[in-house]
Amino acid sequence: MMAMLRSTAHMAFMFVTVIPYASLIVLARLMGASGDKLYTLAQRWLTLSVDAARVIMGIHYRVQGQDNLPVGETSPAILLVKHQSTYETFLMPAIMPHPLAYVFKKELLYVPFFGWAIGSLDMIHIDRSQRARAFAKVVEQGKALLDKGVWVIMFPEGTRIPRGQRGSYKSGGTRLAIATGAPVIPVAVTSAKCWPRKAFIKHPGVVDVSIGQPIPSLGRDADELLHEVETWIEAEMRRLDPEAYIGQH
Repeated sequence: MMAMLRSTAHMAFMFVTVIPYASLIVLARLMGASGDKLYTLAQRWLTLSVDAARVIMGIHYRVQGQDNLPVGETSPAILLVKHQSTYETFLMPAIMPHPLAYVFKKELLYVPFFGWAIGSLDMIHIDRSQRARAFAKVVEQGKALLDKGVWVIMFPEGTRIPRGQRGSYKSGGTRLAIATGAPVIPVAVTSAKCWPRKAFIKHPGVVDVSIGQPIPSLGRDADELLHEVETWIEAEMRRLDPEAYIGQH
């Protein structure tokens, strides 16, 4: 019962706060605010939501490997992150030292307030039905953003995966890395321990985030690079959350 009440309270908090923040972002965009200022507004709301998850639901996080992140204002990086819940989509901008650009399906643009806000940011929205053209857009926009010091973040499994399971890793992120010359940063996240996939009720606990060492992309094959990323992430997930993999080989 307590978990239900806390989860309801957090959902209500996000719903109430997203409206003014999203409205402010859209208004600021119409008034000609820079991409950096718009991102800062979005980051504040995302950080607020993560903080609220800690205060209201008892969901904490701890990060290891942050010293693996590239240094320098314009040092490029493509983050390939394990995807288990909504939590990491909020958490990554809150803990990363660079602005992030998500690659997401264009249908999200039609979500009231939230979609309007992300449509005002320097993100990469794609039409998945136009495969070749969509990837060309990702490369074009991704290179422009990376040149400005914005890091591109992608979920290689494409969708949220239940705890203890492995999705089908797709090569879009590694192909983008090779096309732009940016290194790949694999990231493991155990969010489903507290915030299960598509679940309304969340539980208190600690979400572990592990950031791997940069993997150079120059001269690499996309599938080979993807296999290296997948191998690291899945091995790290087993280390961070061994209970989820009991009985698996």
